[in-house]
Amino acid sequence: MSLPQPRDPEGPYRICFVCLGNICRSPMAEKVLLADLERAGLANEVSVDSAGTGDWHIGSAMDERAASALRVHGYTFEHVARQFDAGWFAERDLILAMDTDNLADLRALAPDEDVAEGRIRLFRSFAPGVGPNPEVPDPYYGGDDGFTAVLSMIEAAAKGLTDELTALLGPH
Repeated sequence: MSLPQPRDPEGPYRICFVCLGNICRSPMAEKVLLADLERAGLANEVSVDSAGTGDWHIGSAMDERAASALRVHGYTFEHVARQFDAGWFAERDLILAMDTDNLADLRALAPDEDVAEGRIRLFRSFAPGVGPNPEVPDPYYGGDDGFTAVLSMIEAAAKGLTDELTALLGPH
């Protein structure tokens, strides 16, 4: 899979992760990718944030179970939830949806077909050997083990994405 070219070759490559409420999956993906980019020497080359398609968690902290899964695995977890703004399409190079519902919502908001097809993708499609279902399932209504499973999926996809970013932007 190839990444879209940066909108601004002089600035950082800008990525936004999107899930439903921005308190579980998308902030977990944001924190994991930031750590991977740091290890790869790309922290200054890529800007990462996250948002939700819905508005009911705006201003909330990350779900404690998501924060706990991150903490146990050595990641940071500071976060304040926010809603995706359609104006961000013009600013982001890549928008990564966690599941097909998020993908459909984002594509419906997209200003044109080039953005909808070229810059919006399922995040887990970057995981090597993911198989036919490249979604990151929503762990919100389950137990702690669901957050651990989601974190493993996110880590695999983040590694694949970091490899592609390294190929696009060059090793640092």
